[in-house]
Amino acid sequence: MVLVTGSAGLVGKTLIETLIQNGETVKALYHHSALPLKESPQLIPVQCSILDVMGLEEALQDVDEVYHCAGLVSFHKKNVHSLFKTNVEGTANMVNTALSAGIKKLVHVSSVAALGRIREHETINESMNWTPETSNSKYGHSKYLGELEVWRAIEEGLNAVIVNPSIIIGPGNWNKGSTAIFKNIYRQFPWYSTGTTGFVDVRDVADAMVALMKSNISAERFILSGHNESYQNLFNCIADTFHKKRPSKKVTPFLARIVAFLESIKSGITGKEALITRETAATAMAHVKFDNSKLKQFIPGFNYRPLEETVQYTCNELLKQHLP
Repeated sequence: MVLVTGSAGLVGKTLIETLIQNGETVKALYHHSALPLKESPQLIPVQCSILDVMGLEEALQDVDEVYHCAGLVSFHKKNVHSLFKTNVEGTANMVNTALSAGIKKLVHVSSVAALGRIREHETINESMNWTPETSNSKYGHSKYLGELEVWRAIEEGLNAVIVNPSIIIGPGNWNKGSTAIFKNIYRQFPWYSTGTTGFVDVRDVADAMVALMKSNISAERFILSGHNESYQNLFNCIADTFHKKRPSKKVTPFLARIVAFLESIKSGITGKEALITRETAATAMAHVKFDNSKLKQFIPGFNYRPLEETVQYTCNELLKQHLP
């Protein structure tokens, strides 16, 4: 049997759908959010926090394989404590209980942020790690420390691999995360940045995780990134697919800092999270590239979907979900 944490998230949901299609029986761990999945005799919902050690021990009964997708993504100061609590302590709990339960293998979802992704005009690979100089977010630090817990468990005998996705594209909650890009473009958000980064289809993330789980590969980390592309080109592709006007106003570094400052004031007044922070603004202006060759070397024949196909799929699914 398979256990998936973070089942209510974009990666967890997509992974579970893939596993069920492959004939697996899945225990789907979720915390607050209801599972966005169709009922199935192969699906066993389990409400449990990864901070609940006793709950994890019970959930791991009869489980052979674990996909640890649960994690918190935030770039807001008010969530710093929760970031480290979830991404570090929660991961420690997961690998510790997995060791005790004697599971056969664990795949841990980290992030390219754990590699230190602010490296201008330098191609990032799996040999790199987070440092204060190569990161501008507490999120990246928390994911790096979470990875250290996995490496520690590997030293203690856990059979595990780590994946480091870049920006994941897929039909998630379009009010937050990377999917919010689609909502903004649909509403004809006028601004674009000239920064570049890596993007990956959520279905490719799920496929890569399953391939790594079923392989004999252990004690390795893999960047999952289909394409190095500019934000402007991605925004244009989304706008064209939605038949909306392309963003036409270029964001300068100075303007990005001003917008982030104004958003922080608005957030303080309304109590809602800022749409843009200093960290996300800086990331959007950076020119970053990722080396995705390692996965292809270890999993021959693995190919990433074209970015245009990913955008088309995501736009179509979001239109079904959010518009009559």
